[in-house]
Amino acid sequence: MASLPPFIRRRFLTTTTTTNVLKKWAVKEVTKSNFSESLEEFKDHLSSSDFVAVSLQKTGSYRAPWHRPRPFDTADTSYCKAKFAAERFQLLQFAACPFTLRASKLTPYPYNFVLFPRDELKMGIPTYSFSVQPSHLTSMAEEGFDFNACIYNGISYLSRAQESAAKARMGNPTTSSYVMSSSSTHTVADTVFVERIKSRVKHWKSACKNTKKDNALLSSLRKIVMGSEIYGTRPCMNLDVCSERQVQLALEMLKEFSDELVPLIIPAKGGGTQAVRVVLTSSTADKDLFERELQNLEEEQNKRVRGFREVIDLISASQKPVVSHNSLNDFTVIHSQFFSPLPTNVDEFMGSLHSVFPHILDVNHLMKNIGPLRKMTNIPAAISYLNNHYFAPIDMEILPQESEGNIHRHNVVKMCYLFAKLCSILKISDNAMVSNNAMLAPAIKEYKNISNPCFDSPQESTNEDIRVWTKNMRKVSCDQLVFLWGFRSGMTAGMIKSLLCKSHAVFSEEFDVRFVDKSCAIVVFWRRGLCETFLDAMSSEEICDSLMEIASEGIRASSYETYKRVCRLGLWEADLAESLDKALEDSDYLMEANSATNSKEICWSSDSAINFDDL
Repeated sequence: MASLPPFIRRRFLTTTTTTNVLKKWAVKEVTKSNFSESLEEFKDHLSSSDFVAVSLQKTGSYRAPWHRPRPFDTADTSYCKAKFAAERFQLLQFAACPFTLRASKLTPYPYNFVLFPRDELKMGIPTYSFSVQPSHLTSMAEEGFDFNACIYNGISYLSRAQESAAKARMGNPTTSSYVMSSSSTHTVADTVFVERIKSRVKHWKSACKNTKKDNALLSSLRKIVMGSEIYGTRPCMNLDVCSERQVQLALEMLKEFSDELVPLIIPAKGGGTQAVRVVLTSSTADKDLFERELQNLEEEQNKRVRGFREVIDLISASQKPVVSHNSLNDFTVIHSQFFSPLPTNVDEFMGSLHSVFPHILDVNHLMKNIGPLRKMTNIPAAISYLNNHYFAPIDMEILPQESEGNIHRHNVVKMCYLFAKLCSILKISDNAMVSNNAMLAPAIKEYKNISNPCFDSPQESTNEDIRVWTKNMRKVSCDQLVFLWGFRSGMTAGMIKSLLCKSHAVFSEEFDVRFVDKSCAIVVFWRRGLCETFLDAMSSEEICDSLMEIASEGIRASSYETYKRVCRLGLWEADLAESLDKALEDSDYLMEANSATNSKEICWSSDSAINFDDL
């Protein structure tokens, strides 16, 4: 068989080993019932892997066509759109696949976690609702998704912010290590407080040891007077504190009794500390046993509270590079669901995200380095193209599309395969992978990108030089675009362009018109300065006769700043024209728009824009 041509050998292997491959690379379905044991397996596979791929499936994506990130979006507007979708729809499936890639050998370990935001703690957390799109649910059902398993056996979770709130509400005691002596001088009040609680602890400790000599009535009276209680089977007492300063003083004082006493912090419902609980143990061995019991109890409680977020925390702690197919959309969801509410702007988001996931690789950005794949978003189609046009053998059989069960589970494995093919074709060698958990090797570091799906690399989104791309794609500044709306229904881009040509001298220069949606179009001026001239003429009180026809039909025009304001304020109407109208209704808008000129650049492609003339 070794003498056969590569493409025949590949097909032969696929035909003869499909059964073994499906058994070997079967995606493990993880629900609430098998989550604990699957988590341990996932942890082992993650520790030995080079990368981890993730693929998410939600109850919807975007409400209207213009809500999707488009070629004319900056990093800011793309983030606003992704933020809106992440906060609106619910995550139901999270596929994670640790994998190793050594030369041409790919070894994946795929898991598919079925999720559902259930209030396991009966505390009203989580308290959010979510939207669904029937088309998405229909597609998930056709792919074999089990909604009953999701609702009744899906894994619940809390974000880090929700976990903190839950722990504050629960008010469970937590262990506290002893602190070093404070460097600050004790005040008179500090000294009085320390001496008072020290005397109280001494008398209580002595009373507990003498309890065995007392009769039942005297023992009960002594406990009431001393404020003694029982923690499990061990005696305890609470020391009331009024500030965090008193907490530190109490813990410092208790170091004198560290051979027998174990301090616990009792959190207050509204935050802070309510009291310091002191537990008396019978011996050093009993003290060690009690501390282990507390540690195990706290860990079990934390796991119960975190739920599926345990997986996210493991990925974050591993510092492994995370491979995604739609990184901006995926990681806005991950941030909002598992960490904290999304920040208002993209810079804060990137800073927060990179603190937990320092290395994020998007296969879309690798694909843009291969011309025909620039516009391709379908993973199987991309794999098929690469297999037919490049010789880059990867030692792993991809799961067939017609496999039974949930198709989404297999997408994460195909993403790993596509990533491996792209690394081979782009000559990213073995030593270009991860040199250690702290650094990403330079050969693959240049492919890191998440903030703007339009650009091939992060540097392009900040470069102010205009560059002409292939297939009529150019990089232009935001101040070269005008949004136009209010035109008659049924007008085509050609009709609008013809109407504009007759209206003003600026349209004697080269310009382009494309629809954003059926209610709004974009006018692109290829020479700087023409945009301002046109907008000034449209807003002038003495509008010229040539523009009177446009204005009389109700056509309105505005700059890119208005569109940015729409996205920033979350004016997500079904029609962009309605959102633009609402943005202009604010009386503070003109002052804000004129306060600064945005010099950011966007990526414009007449091929990528929707042209309703062609529909």
